[in-house]
Amino acid sequence: MGFVKEFKEFAMKGNVVDLAVGVIIGGAFGKIVTALVGDIVMPPINYVISRGGGDWQKLTVGPGIKIGDFAGTVLDFLIVAFAIFLVVKGINTFKKEEAAAPAPTEPSSTDKLLMEIRDELKK
Repeated sequence: MGFVKEFKEFAMKGNVVDLAVGVIIGGAFGKIVTALVGDIVMPPINYVISRGGGDWQKLTVGPGIKIGDFAGTVLDFLIVAFAIFLVVKGINTFKKEEAAAPAPTEPSSTDKLLMEIRDELKK
């Protein structure tokens, strides 16, 4: 019974649960960004680069050297990285706004007493 209890304590720690949620949300977000890049961003780029005909990602140089496929993969990566950068930048801006205005705290009773003593000594 001790092993099961120990595993339950490990699995229910805040960091493990947060990590699991992050991985799941990250996977879903990755699918969204991949669909955005593959279905919305790349077709116009493909049209412009290939001047309306053909697929530049099928370009090969020599036997089996797929330069177009490699260039497309690099371009996909750059677009995905930029999209993630924008999301992280937005989240960081939101966090800064949230933490920007901490409420002023009232001095403790000890601090008040010390201030009174200081004021009396000044007189």
